[in-house]
Amino acid sequence: MSFVHIRNVSKSFQDNKVLNQVSLSIEKGEFVTLLGPSGCGKSTLLRSVAGLNDIDEGSISVGGMDITHLPPKKRNVGMVFQSYALFPNMNVYDNIAFGLKMDGLSKLDIRSIVDDMISLIDLKGKEDRYPNQLSGGQQQRVALARSLVKKPTVLLLDEPLSALDAKIRRSLRNEIRLIQQRLKMTTIFVTHDQEEALTISDRIFVMNQGEIEQVGSPNDIYTAPASEYVARFIGNYNVWSRQQLQGLPVRGVPEQGDVFAVRPEAIRMETGYGDEIEGGIVADGKVTMVSILGNILRFEVDVSGLPVTVDMLSGQSIEHLGSGTPVRLVIPRDEWKSIRKSS
Repeated sequence: MSFVHIRNVSKSFQDNKVLNQVSLSIEKGEFVTLLGPSGCGKSTLLRSVAGLNDIDEGSISVGGMDITHLPPKKRNVGMVFQSYALFPNMNVYDNIAFGLKMDGLSKLDIRSIVDDMISLIDLKGKEDRYPNQLSGGQQQRVALARSLVKKPTVLLLDEPLSALDAKIRRSLRNEIRLIQQRLKMTTIFVTHDQEEALTISDRIFVMNQGEIEQVGSPNDIYTAPASEYVARFIGNYNVWSRQQLQGLPVRGVPEQGDVFAVRPEAIRMETGYGDEIEGGIVADGKVTMVSILGNILRFEVDVSGLPVTVDMLSGQSIEHLGSGTPVRLVIPRDEWKSIRKSS
């Protein structure tokens, strides 16, 4: 049986149904991410697991125990918020030790646990500092440690990195993943950031309008989106309907399927119109824009009104192409995905 089991959970706020019969299962020690845009229900679902939101129907169990109607303090789950919620009048040590003091542990036991946790989050030497003396990343580590010292059965992270700048966010997300793996802590992470989800998750639950749109490993979600919604949300997929392709200079389109998705890096772009690859889809167009994205060059190509995005590594001979250059696009047939049309 799964360690965390959410079954047919629904939640409405007045007339707005935020969760609609959501069911999912999480294994012990697994790191899963609820991914989706604002308003899709991901934070509401997380807060329902924490007991901060009552649910209208359904059930939630952890470790075989039904926690659906338990108050938050009896669920033994730890939650880290986007806002950190640190006590401004307490230093690092006292913020982390607060929950242990409330549980009545001895000073000696508290000292041992907190010292270990401070080492784990790499803040040794900063025990006496107050939150306003810490960087955003350091404050988030303290918030994480404060949850972990209580040894929760499940750790809940509600967009904990969204207030940080990009460089610190990348570093801290890797630290969170390493800590989670070291402690073998069952973790549910909420984010709207696709890169974040793909980087640190064992599995991703893509949410859309209060429902689970697709479940899979990061590789599954990225390489095989099940629907138009997932393809558009998870990356920079080219998504086209058969109707859009009709009458355009696009040759070799499969006869089956109504909506198609193609990864931008899967498209080969040529300036010399040589032999077409066998089994490929071919289109002729013109470059309209070139953007530099670090080590990636992104080309926007117009195929008789159809916009196509092509990604290539910098340093290739084709990178000098400018706006107006005629090109031929070649897409291997196995990279041409037929997907479900979203409502």
